[in-house]
Amino acid sequence: MRVIAGTYRSRILVAPEGIKTRPTSDRLRETLFNVIASRIPGCRFLDLYAGSGAVGIEAISRGAAHVWFAESAAPAIAAIRANLRALKITEGVTLNVRGVLPLLTSLAGPSSSNVSPDPDRTPADLIFLDPPYEAADEYSTTLQLLGAPSAPGAIVANHTLVIAEHSKKVPLAPAYGALIRTRVLEQGDAALSFFTPGD
Repeated sequence: MRVIAGTYRSRILVAPEGIKTRPTSDRLRETLFNVIASRIPGCRFLDLYAGSGAVGIEAISRGAAHVWFAESAAPAIAAIRANLRALKITEGVTLNVRGVLPLLTSLAGPSSSNVSPDPDRTPADLIFLDPPYEAADEYSTTLQLLGAPSAPGAIVANHTLVIAEHSKKVPLAPAYGALIRTRVLEQGDAALSFFTPGD
């Protein structure tokens, strides 16, 4: 794997040891970022089920303001840390090693009207999720949470774009709560489904 474009272009990334993590291919990552390129500079990006961190690191390389990585598998966490260290990325990143739900819970935590807004509660601009293809419950649980009317209110706004990588043989539902699928791109055995909040 390598970084495709931006500040860290062509730098090599390590993948987690073992076979449980399936990194997003360079080709599919290039397709993804060709679609969302104009949204990247200055964005707030969530890389859920981050694996090697390649997608979030690509966003950093292209000018994202902050990237949150959510991952709970020890080999993947080690790979993310190794990649960030090798690229000397020390700012604009948060790694949650407890996984996706704890990260989303912390970002959507309660706030008080008499307390200054927590900058971490500013809605995300882009959310990418790539659970193991066979973990159908992870897709539905995460997308339902992001599409819920209240719980993720601090995470998802009208402008937020949610992208899920999945097997093209197992299509996702056309809607998860308020999230409506607007586009599907297929490449090889993989597909990217794009969701935006409906009115």
